[in-house]
Amino acid sequence: MELRRFLAAARERGWLQRIDARVNPRYELARLIHTLNEQLTFYANVEGWSSGLVAGICSRREHLALALGVPPDDLLLSLVQALRQPQPPQIVATAPCQECIRDPDDLPQLPILTHLPGDGGPYITSGVAIIRDPVLGRNAAYHRLMQVGACAGHSLVFTARLVEGRGTHTAWSRAPGPLPMAVCIGAPLSVQLAAAMSPPPGVDELAIANALVPTPLVRAVGLDLHVPAESEIVLEGYLTKDLGAEGPFLDLTRTRDFVRQQPFFVVDRITHRHDPIYQALLPGEREHRLLMGMPREPTIYAAVNNVCTCRNVHITPGGGCWLHAVVQIEKRTPLDGQAAIQAAFQGHASLKHVVVVDHDVDLYNAQAVEWAIATRFQADRDLVVLHDQPSSSLDPSALHLPGQKARTAKLGLDATIHWDSPTGPAHPSDWQALEYEPLDPALYFQCTGESS
Repeated sequence: MELRRFLAAARERGWLQRIDARVNPRYELARLIHTLNEQLTFYANVEGWSSGLVAGICSRREHLALALGVPPDDLLLSLVQALRQPQPPQIVATAPCQECIRDPDDLPQLPILTHLPGDGGPYITSGVAIIRDPVLGRNAAYHRLMQVGACAGHSLVFTARLVEGRGTHTAWSRAPGPLPMAVCIGAPLSVQLAAAMSPPPGVDELAIANALVPTPLVRAVGLDLHVPAESEIVLEGYLTKDLGAEGPFLDLTRTRDFVRQQPFFVVDRITHRHDPIYQALLPGEREHRLLMGMPREPTIYAAVNNVCTCRNVHITPGGGCWLHAVVQIEKRTPLDGQAAIQAAFQGHASLKHVVVVDHDVDLYNAQAVEWAIATRFQADRDLVVLHDQPSSSLDPSALHLPGQKARTAKLGLDATIHWDSPTGPAHPSDWQALEYEPLDPALYFQCTGESS
């Protein structure tokens, strides 16, 4: 679902609020979004920007379910199905995202937020970058962009954070010269979800988006790339081979990422809809965590389901919705728990710690998961430690060397029921926590004296 249809549907449900007070994109707007707990909000009066700004789009699972037209409980399976069966998008000749075509100098300054004191500069945080790898084809991904001002005769220039070894970094490294790139702001929500996934190399994220919801593409005006036709704003330009400082910046784990040397993204032109809506996204907060973490659940699910019966996956908030996961399985053989641990790390390379539980444990309930560890886990039997593994750049405790993939140790806990009980394989029903039956309300009121 494209952004404007989503906002209309959210307004009908009473989810969207509007603020007409004048707000400044430097610190003030980020503080307001945070104070409002990232509620879906349209800001109609942003200093220096003649159109509206929206925040909180992906802050609730219910929002994403609405955009995909599925119940919230079916989100995971919808993503899994789209990952398994991508559908090539339709290419259209004309598109809303190209209703206006401008040079960067002709557009009023974008309302790019400066989020926190100490940030390296104003940041675009919601942009979906689209490139073409000469070997693997099209790739769509998120890259934060720090505005650095004019450079080499261009008025709109950013440093782009590229994660080493990922799609855009690999394509940029292979390119003999500047790499064409388009950055879409206010893209359809199907694109936002798909761009946060990590499919196998060569799988087109925009085909995944199209499998979720029909997502037409249009050829960029000045680049040999196709972009989501219903985006609000598209920045067309290229990644240079020159590097500049990027950061510091608050990241997914709510720790401040350090300064790196990253390529410049130089903007040649901007295309946009009439009265374009700018999308803001707070770094390190709920929307950031949900948008980046939840699309990793289907890739873990798919990997674990290759080795045993996976029931569900939850990327947990305590791990920044990135470094920790709980995997729920239907255990059928003694080795399923250990196999699920290894597969989970393959399904999400940045995963650091994983807990595997039986199907009777509520993986969304941290106390239930801890209970499974307390009653079903034995460290000398069920602990898996992997040394010197590829790590996430978001883990400040990992080993970080310039230009190299971060390294870390990884930990898996098999908190499933042990197979070789004295009477044979145990069943979860024998190990469940006991619950009292509900008390008759009439007896409750009689004993407590409370009125019904």
